[in-house]
Amino acid sequence: MASDHTSLIQLRVQPRAGADGVVGEREGVIVIRLKAPPVDGQANAALQRFVARQLGVPPRDVELVRGAMGRQKWIRVQGLGRERVRALLLGDV
Repeated sequence: MASDHTSLIQLRVQPRAGADGVVGEREGVIVIRLKAPPVDGQANAALQRFVARQLGVPPRDVELVRGAMGRQKWIRVQGLGRERVRALLLGDV
């Protein structure tokens, strides 16, 4: 199902975790743990793949738009509305 929706979502990423997963939400920001280290863009690439897998979209539809060097990140998701993205990531489906 094609859609013209584009969503901008704020995330907080915790690299070098024991497993990949969504921790929950803190102060309106979705917290994600990733096994990948924050070295040479590995955590950013892992974040893109993880979010795409959770949302059921191709990785090309998930773009890191801000925060490449920090833990606070903003991603843009093509094809899904903001509330749908939040629901899928937080398991509220």
